[in-house]
Formats: sequence, C-alpha cells, structure tokens
Amino acid sequence: MKLQIGETIKCLRREKGITQEELAEVLSVSCQSVSRWELGTCYPDIELLPEISNFFAITVDKLIGADNAIEKNKVGEYLNRYQEAISQGNIALCIQIAREGVKEFPNNYTLLNKLMYALFLAGDEDGNIPDWKEKMQKYDAEITALGERIMKYCPEQNIRLEAASRLAFNHCEMGRKKQGRAIYETLPPQQFCRESHIWWALDDDEKLPFTRDFIRKSYENLRAGLYNMVFGRLLPDKELISVCEKTLALDALIRDKDAVHPRHYLAQFRCLFARIYARLGQTDEAMEQLRIAANHAAAFDSRPEEGTTYSLLLGETNWKHTDFESDDSRSCRDIMLHKWLAHSDFDAVRDSAAFQQIIHMLKP
Repeated sequence: MKLQIGETIKCLRREKGITQEELAEVLSVSCQSVSRWELGTCYPDIELLPEISNFFAITVDKLIGADNAIEKNKVGEYLNRYQEAISQGNIALCIQIAREGVKEFPNNYTLLNKLMYALFLAGDEDGNIPDWKEKMQKYDAEITALGERIMKYCPEQNIRLEAASRLAFNHCEMGRKKQGRAIYETLPPQQFCRESHIWWALDDDEKLPFTRDFIRKSYENLRAGLYNMVFGRLLPDKELISVCEKTLALDALIRDKDAVHPRHYLAQFRCLFARIYARLGQTDEAMEQLRIAANHAAAFDSRPEEGTTYSLLLGETNWKHTDFESDDSRSCRDIMLHKWLAHSDFDAVRDSAAFQQIIHMLKP
C-alpha cells in the first residue's frame, strides 16, 4: 500500500499557511526534503514522524494514513444519513449531521462541502423554510469562509470547483455580484473540460459507458438551459411554447419511452408550460399540461425505493429514492397544490371547473 504522507503534509502545511521553507526550518531539514516528501518521491525519516505529527496536532496514524479506512467508513455513515435527510427536505437535520461529521473530522473536505451546501439551502426562498431570510443572513459569513477554505486547500479538484461555483452564487444572492462573477471567471470553460477531450485516450471497453455518460451530462445541461429560458421568460410567450415543445422532444429523443423513471422535474416543467398557455388565454391546453403534471407528481411521490431503466443512448440507469435532493419537505403534490398552482398566472382560470378538478387530483 502506498502511503500518502506527502499529500497529507502538503494539505496540512497549506492549511497552516506556511511555506515549504518555513516547515523545513521548523523540522531542521532541507527545503528539498520537504519538496520530495510532498511530491511522493520519498518519505520522512521515521524519527521525524512524531515531530511532524506534533507540529500539525495530529496522530502519527493520521499522518501515515493508518486510520484512513476507519475515517472513510465513518464519513460514509455521515454521508448516508445526510443523503437520507436531504431527500426528505430536512435541511436542519442535514446541517446537524454535517456539523457532527466536521467536528469529528475537521479536515474532511467532503463533509465541509456538504455543510456548506446545507447552510446555503437553509437560506433558499424556493423551499418551505419559514425563516429562510434570517438564515440567509445568518449563514452568509460561514458559507463564505467554508467556500474560501475549500477553494484554497482542498486537494480534490471536483470538490474545489463545486465549492467555488456555490460560493460565487452565494455572493450573487447576497448582492455581491462583482465578487461572484470574479469567481465564475476562474472556472474552466466548457470546451476545455475533461469530458470534451479524454475520449481519445480511453481503452475500447471504456468508450461506450463514457460516451453514454457524456450524452447524459450534455442532455442535462441542455435541458437546464431550455428550462432557464422558459423560467426567465427570455422570449415572447408564443416562442416559449415552441421552446417547451422542443424540450419535450429532447426528452423523447434521449430517453426511450419505457425508460422514464419518476422525476420531480417532470411535474415542475409541465406546470411552467401550463403557465405560458394560461397567460396566452389557451385554457384547454393549460389544463392538459396541469393534468399531466399532477400525474407526474403522484408518480414521483409513490416512486419505489430504487429502480433501473435502460435506454439506447443512456444505457442502464440505476436510481434510488434518496437520490433526490430538496430544500422542501413537502410531497411533490403538496408543492404543486400550494406553490406552483398559487402563481398569479393561473388567476384567470382559478375558479374554472377544470382547474378545480386538478386541485381535487392533488388532494390526499
């Protein structure tokens, strides 16, 4: 087993905010020795291990990675509990679980990132958190501190980029758009991402699963762009109808008819589609979209604990009940009934028999 002493020393040194030269001086070794440790070309002498451990206030076992397996298992337990809580929209419990994990493993960036995410969701007006505004202000400084720490010290690139993106969004939400944009500008452009180029370096048996995963991610990004176009009303309503139709056509193109599993998004998108029809005075079309949305909401609420679907372009998709992440603890039908249908776009049709029938479909 290859020891990760060098990587551990590098992370701890960066967190402490000291240079290789400064660490070398503390340990009475050459700067080249510290550099070689961190590059993994050699290990510190065994006599130095207690001194290094004492300096960074960790155990020798932690330094050499002997307790990594124990930490991995315990962190996994925290993550499982966290995922169960967030699938139920219980953000307060998510924060509690993440804080417990960080208290036990203060330098675990996966847990720090989860804590940052939960704190961010606690201040989201889109969920059913009554005091979201207060939490938004309360957690702002902590979200910023966590994001900056992860960006500066986390050795895992994916976690760093996720935290950077969330920190930028938080800055924008808090009125600091200039700071948010500055962080966004540091993120790598899409054309230089790994998925756009690595195909040529893959072995033959890797190419099909990689290509399907690439199609899945590209599809999700394209669908998100179409949704934002509709949600943000970036075009006239008549043109947005066409955008919605193209979105549904995209879904049908990518996912085979019998490979569609229950998704929260399907109900939400149909409600958004119905709002456009309602604004245009096309009541029958609006009600048809709402009926489809109600059926999707019911299917999502009654989805099994796990399932598997298969489509030609995406291959096999395994999903679990807990994969869904939300800041709203209500059922999808409750959200549709009390939130999506409450939008003023439906005021003109709210008293109609057809609209009341939709409401009846959503009630327990």
